[in-house]
Amino acid sequence: VQLQASGGGLVQPGGSLRLSCAASVSIFRFNSMGWYRQAPGKQRESVARITSVGSTNYGDSVKGRFTISRDNAKNTLYLQMDSLKPEDTAVYYCSVREGTDRYWGQGTLVTVSS
Repeated sequence: VQLQASGGGLVQPGGSLRLSCAASVSIFRFNSMGWYRQAPGKQRESVARITSVGSTNYGDSVKGRFTISRDNAKNTLYLQMDSLKPEDTAVYYCSVREGTDRYWGQGTLVTVSS
């Protein structure tokens, strides 16, 4: 399983970005898919998750601002990020779980700064 994350960049506070995570295999096989982030000097944290049946879960700090979605036809996971804040600055990773196995993408840097 290979995961290719993209869409990061520099954005001003209040702006938006959409991250994409393209999988090398059908995403139907994954129990859950999600986005995590790691800011400098901090531990990696869960941002948003989506299950195979479409149930979603968000971290408290991003609720109401971020939206996770999946396109099964394109084998791609998305994270729409709106109303971005400087504290959202981090490397964002996509991850999928298949049974007891977990796979990670390479990360994409999001910088929120004026």
